[in-house]
Amino acid sequence: MFRLDVAIASVATFYTIEERNAMTLNLKPLMISGKEVLPLIEGGKGVAISTGESSGAWAAAGGVGTFSAVNADPIDEHGNVVRQVYQGRNRKERFKELVDFAIAGGISQAKIAHDVSGGQGRLHMNVLWEMGGAEAVLEGVMEGAKGLIHGITCGAGMPFRLAALAAKHGVHYYPIISSARAFRALWKRSYHKTPDLLGGVVYEDPWLAGGHNGLSNTENPDKPENPYPRVAQLRRVMNDFGLQHVPIIMAGGVWYLRDWTDWMDNPDLGLISFQFGTRPMLTQESPISDAWKKELMTLKEGDVFLNHFSPTGFYSSAVNNSFIKNLRDRSERQVAFVEHATGDHSEAFIYGVRDRTVFLTPHDKAHAQAWIEAGFSKVRLTPESTLIFVTEEEAADIRQNQMDCMGCLSQCSFSNWAANEKGTTGRRADPRSFCIQKSLQEIAHGANPATHLMFAGHAAYKFGQDPFYANGFVPTMKELVARIQTGD
Repeated sequence: MFRLDVAIASVATFYTIEERNAMTLNLKPLMISGKEVLPLIEGGKGVAISTGESSGAWAAAGGVGTFSAVNADPIDEHGNVVRQVYQGRNRKERFKELVDFAIAGGISQAKIAHDVSGGQGRLHMNVLWEMGGAEAVLEGVMEGAKGLIHGITCGAGMPFRLAALAAKHGVHYYPIISSARAFRALWKRSYHKTPDLLGGVVYEDPWLAGGHNGLSNTENPDKPENPYPRVAQLRRVMNDFGLQHVPIIMAGGVWYLRDWTDWMDNPDLGLISFQFGTRPMLTQESPISDAWKKELMTLKEGDVFLNHFSPTGFYSSAVNNSFIKNLRDRSERQVAFVEHATGDHSEAFIYGVRDRTVFLTPHDKAHAQAWIEAGFSKVRLTPESTLIFVTEEEAADIRQNQMDCMGCLSQCSFSNWAANEKGTTGRRADPRSFCIQKSLQEIAHGANPATHLMFAGHAAYKFGQDPFYANGFVPTMKELVARIQTGD
């Protein structure tokens, strides 16, 4: 089980009230994307959560605002959100619509962010490298919002071509990585060709950050590592490449800056900035619903769940609500089968409209029959030669969502879509996952946060503990940035 307290304790410094009151932060401005700004970054949150309004307000307060170009909302001439309704008859037609929506939305949000910022701070655009049409979206937004965007942050994959795209449009680029090894690979393969526009390297802690995380196959999701030695190693690698002047941006688990004072002016870490992804969600400029904001105030420590359900194949951190619980229960109603009786797999099991026969162990067959009697009567096949058991309603929903796929990812385990000539991963669609586009679009536009995918960082429980939010107080972005600068 993930232990946030262990992870936080490894980096936090605890103070007496007297020490805290006497403390002043040595928060020095940094040169980021060509301008001296506060070393405070708003983390980009995809699918209409980091908008022009929120990022522009953060930039206006003197930091770096980040709007998301991951299926951003287009805005019409009257200032209204244009909902993304797809008309295409097949996945490839809908994929083209998705890219067009994303470009229009990114341009809309860039223009809003520019206007709201009033020329203060810096504005970055965030994309996921593994989202559908990432390069086309980057190109389209940068062309349509020329001069309004100062930097591109990009993670969720290995964005080798990010540097070339940034250079084409004369903006800085900020890869999001979770290890020194990942940055070394990016540098040697690509980034060494465009060193002048490398604005910073975002270290996103794979155990503490919200949304998709960069855990590798060699890292244990249940054993968080102290970020300090990992970031120190990243700095050593960067220094070896002559990048002492390039800041590292610490992302994931950052709440009170007073807990990170030993990272500031630290020769082992060099230039450091801090990214806040979760805290900006509970502000007046944040576009999330009031119900979502209230839900954030109720979270307890441990309520954010590091899971492996995402159709991207990455781990991700989300609130452990009924949506996640349903996915967990679905995977637990699972048995392995073989085509022919062998060994312990001796019990025939017949399922489906074609009465397919497979063989289970006696133990698993007993479970299967119990699940069917409990109402989980529909059987679905997974890519790993296992069966899961769901209700008729769930089965219909899974099937419809798979049919409605619009290619929001470069490849999707849930629908088996891939952005290639064949339009498929070549593997069976996985019913243990879900349509991430549908759930994120719905929660972003007012759906019940308790029943949809609700991304959050592992420190989100502090909303309910932090006196800043007492009595339901929701700050403006300006008030939040001012508060962060005090150390709180």
